Amino acid sequence: MLFNSLQFVFFYVVVTILYFSLRHRGRIWLLLLASSYFYLVFKPVYILILLVTIIVDYFAGIWISKSEGKKRKLLLVLSLITNIGFLGFFKYWNFINKNISAGLALIGIENPLHDYPFDLPIGLSFHTFQAMSYTIEVYRRKQKTEKDFIVYSLYVMFYPQLVAGPIERPQNLLHQFHTNFKYSFANLKAGLMQMAWGMFKKVVIADRLSILVDYCYDNPSEYSGLTMLIATIFFTIQIYCDFSGYSDIAIGAARTMGFDLMMNFDSPYLSKSISEFWRRWHISLSTWFKDYLYIPLGGNRVGQWRLYANYMIVFTVSGLWHGAAWTFIIWGALHGLYLVLAIMRERYLPFKLPKLPFLSMLFTFILVMITWVFFRAKGLFNAKIILSKIFSLDYFRGFEMPFSTNEFIFCWFLMILLFVKDIYFRKISTEHTPAFYFKFVGLLLVCYFFGVFGSNQFIYFQF
Repeated sequence: MLFNSLQFVFFYVVVTILYFSLRHRGRIWLLLLASSYFYLVFKPVYILILLVTIIVDYFAGIWISKSEGKKRKLLLVLSLITNIGFLGFFKYWNFINKNISAGLALIGIENPLHDYPFDLPIGLSFHTFQAMSYTIEVYRRKQKTEKDFIVYSLYVMFYPQLVAGPIERPQNLLHQFHTNFKYSFANLKAGLMQMAWGMFKKVVIADRLSILVDYCYDNPSEYSGLTMLIATIFFTIQIYCDFSGYSDIAIGAARTMGFDLMMNFDSPYLSKSISEFWRRWHISLSTWFKDYLYIPLGGNRVGQWRLYANYMIVFTVSGLWHGAAWTFIIWGALHGLYLVLAIMRERYLPFKLPKLPFLSMLFTFILVMITWVFFRAKGLFNAKIILSKIFSLDYFRGFEMPFSTNEFIFCWFLMILLFVKDIYFRKISTEHTPAFYFKFVGLLLVCYFFGVFGSNQFIYFQF
């Protein structure tokens, strides 16, 4: 079910009203059934994958807590294999098989294995990582075993963050399902305002910018360097508004019921370095990789070259997590390379660079924007075309637009408005009720009159 649909609006209103009409146990059942329906709307059969992983991890958590030594580790490994196995098969089988076929073709051998014509289950990467964090934390003895099967199922399937995060840790979320939250008008105001702002970012900004982005990235060879540069700038803003918009709606929907989900974005394009960018962008994923991959690899407690290798491994795996394609792997590897080069500059540069915040911010934005080309392009060949056009300064052919000049100017106005909001109004206040009504209704009206509606699903649904 898409957040940017009337179906979700009706679903959210009904579920939230019923939630506060029931006692605690009834609420848990309601949320689990509602979350199941929310997921079934996409493709019903894939809920079986969720069911299998929930059962495996639920019992694995119980058995891990009762075991010691090698048996304890074996149970954790079996749990991780189950989760990673589903993820690997549905997300990476065809990618791996195609690369094997290409390699064998070079020596004249035909690959006997075939691709499977199935769609990637919605949100598989997200709920897989959330489930894995539970068994890992139980194994580390940092999380008590959840013995209530219904509560554990809801931890994996909680509808606001089921398909695109934030990826929650059990320490933050599980105990909240045991809490009988009382209705709070303050929570309702804060949650609704965050949902409205998220909807604004999605339907007014992201989906409007996507018109030009799709227009250019579908056939990059037909457009000038200037057109591709502007399309890339638009995509850089589009993906931020799209994904952070989803997170805002998810966090806001949970907040209205009393639940506190972690912040997933913190104005990332105001970052003055790539390391700061990753402390502000998709925070739930970056901290997941830090805790469960970077630190186990040794983190920064290793030698110089091992540290560089750790960064490259973590960010290359992060790229692969985002998608089964070489473009995503390069996207992740570039971020790893940026961090390695930044460390090398600090170590080997004989002098300190002057602190120029705006230029640092602009330089970081440009570096990130370059990587987004690989993230959005339809293959390495298209990415090469786009980058060659941008860097060749092929700007004399002018700019081709799929919409009017006024619409183009409006797009730039919206992007400037976004940066002004992030710089000066990081949090929309809801303390004063009359002001809340004015802001909330105003945002809804702007979304209604200026939103781009249709079947535009959120970009991160494909991961």
